[in-house]
Amino acid sequence: METKNCHETMKVLILACMAISLSVITATSMAQDTGTASKETLSAAYTGKAYSPYAKRNFPEQPLWGDSHLHTSLSMDAGLFGNRLPPTEAYRFARGEEVMSSTGQAVRLSRPLDWLVIADHSDGMGLIDDIKSGKPELLAYEQGARWSNAFAEGGDTAVQATLDLITTFSQGKVDPKMFELYSPGSKPYKNLWERVVADAEHFNDPGRFTALIGFEWTSLIKGNNMHRVVIMRDGPNRARQVVPFTMTPPQGSPDPRDLWKYLTDYEAKTGGEILAIAHNGNLSNGIMFPLQAQWNGKKLDQAYVNQRTKWEPLYEATQIKGDGETHPFLSPDDEFADYETWDIGNLDVSEAKTDEMLAGEYAREALKRGLQIDKKFGTNPYKFGMIGATDSHTSLATADEDNFFGKHSGYEPKADRMTHPFMKNENGSIMGWQMVASGLAAVWATENTREAIFDAMQRKEVYGTTGPRMSVRFFGGWEFTEQDMNSRMPAVVGYDKGSPMGGDLRAKPKDAKAPNFMVYALRDPIGANLDRIQIIKGWIDAKGKTHEKVYDVAWSGDRKPGSNGKLPDVGNSVDVANANWTNSIGVSELGVVWTDPDFDAKQDAFYYARVIEIPTPRWTTYDAFRFGIDLPDGAPTSIQERAYTSPIWYTASK
Repeated sequence: METKNCHETMKVLILACMAISLSVITATSMAQDTGTASKETLSAAYTGKAYSPYAKRNFPEQPLWGDSHLHTSLSMDAGLFGNRLPPTEAYRFARGEEVMSSTGQAVRLSRPLDWLVIADHSDGMGLIDDIKSGKPELLAYEQGARWSNAFAEGGDTAVQATLDLITTFSQGKVDPKMFELYSPGSKPYKNLWERVVADAEHFNDPGRFTALIGFEWTSLIKGNNMHRVVIMRDGPNRARQVVPFTMTPPQGSPDPRDLWKYLTDYEAKTGGEILAIAHNGNLSNGIMFPLQAQWNGKKLDQAYVNQRTKWEPLYEATQIKGDGETHPFLSPDDEFADYETWDIGNLDVSEAKTDEMLAGEYAREALKRGLQIDKKFGTNPYKFGMIGATDSHTSLATADEDNFFGKHSGYEPKADRMTHPFMKNENGSIMGWQMVASGLAAVWATENTREAIFDAMQRKEVYGTTGPRMSVRFFGGWEFTEQDMNSRMPAVVGYDKGSPMGGDLRAKPKDAKAPNFMVYALRDPIGANLDRIQIIKGWIDAKGKTHEKVYDVAWSGDRKPGSNGKLPDVGNSVDVANANWTNSIGVSELGVVWTDPDFDAKQDAFYYARVIEIPTPRWTTYDAFRFGIDLPDGAPTSIQERAYTSPIWYTASK
């Protein structure tokens, strides 16, 4: 088998392994003469535990698709922008039902999700409903009265009040006495949390649809984003024993160390399990992934690295406010690095971005920093898996380019949403067309339940995409062969010989020269063909300096790398005028066993796979076609969507 792509036989092999319906994608297998094997070889090649190769399996056989970060009308900044849909509508939509959006538009997903986390902001839950209704207790405060009157007036006045409230909260200037009414310790707050838990329990349907209980801890340091999504493994009996943790003192704190204490206390009190997902580091202005000290000057210590690696197993690498894998300044040799980049400033653009901040914001650089910190403390605090999520504030988990309902209800489909500023001040602007239709999380779970999905997250056997539902497997080991890719069930061999995404390479055998990786991908059944699979490697040398390299390991067609080592573009079949494309280029699946040609057994390293689709129309192109308008200057007509797997780590012998 050539290393650049799989033989046609792999269509049947991967489809069977990933349990993709043959009614959706049909494939024709082609006989392949691999020679006559000896009886001993044949006997050793079969790794099944029973005659039936499907019996006695204990590994996940298909990815479950979901959104770990969705906001409803209960979130302060969702209700402010006109979201009228409560959690019940968000659950109905996620499981495939048609709903009416807050702007009165019928909307439905192309396919139901398997699971959902409604992660409404823990600070100020319920505040917006009372501001809009003019609750007397709020009118006693200057801010409450001012915002309530502005919303009653409507129009631009209400919009300005929305922006003012967000900025006031981002800068920590909300009247603390007023905010106590909507903070842990108050009866209204407890009652609202009870309702959130009850809604999740009502829609949780084990085996068919999972509603995980969670919230978003919204830490902001002068507008610098350090948000985390908190997810519980448990049901209502444990979730009701607590209320969410906030970032507002005195009940809350903006310091992640205090969030980790809350998580510790939760498990001690309830006997349950809980985790946190850091996200949106590209709006943190460099403080999401500190190398030496936190934003407050407190140096990283053993407690910090131990707690972070314990409580934060995942990172949200792509979402609606920009892609967070890497940045062209950090990865200048990576031609795919500049994808849906948001780098103007922090969350409210109160501080402009500088190049020095970027290293503390992006996933790839964080993985490299983790190797450096591990050398000092013996623990890697950034040993995370990667997922995608929407962070949509519309109650609608829409990540498809042709079905994008925006970040806020004010940016649901309409003719002028591309040209209206999303955020604008003296530091610059983010236009509506810069919103990103991203992303989704895939978990390799053994069943569709809270427990199994949480466990997959905990062991980091997950990956993220920018929206498409492509199936991706990634295993690392020392003994994979090309014959393993010709197995009818390569996942069996993957688990038997190696470690799945999110894990560590097994101990290096004495006679092994370099690790090898088995990676394969199948396109979204109703999506675009695949361009290529890449493996990204990061490592640390003897002097403590980190490095990275991107390897093209499998690709479509008969392209060959040029003299510069770069693979030529796959081409572009996008018809911009009609917002369409054809699968006349690329292939439906790719796979390979790849051995690291630059391996040094003395250097710690990580590896993850990136799967790139052929170009397809961006959501802005669909808007231009459907509304009969021109694309604004700067808006891309097509993009190459992608998937990011969780890494596999190699640790040199001590």
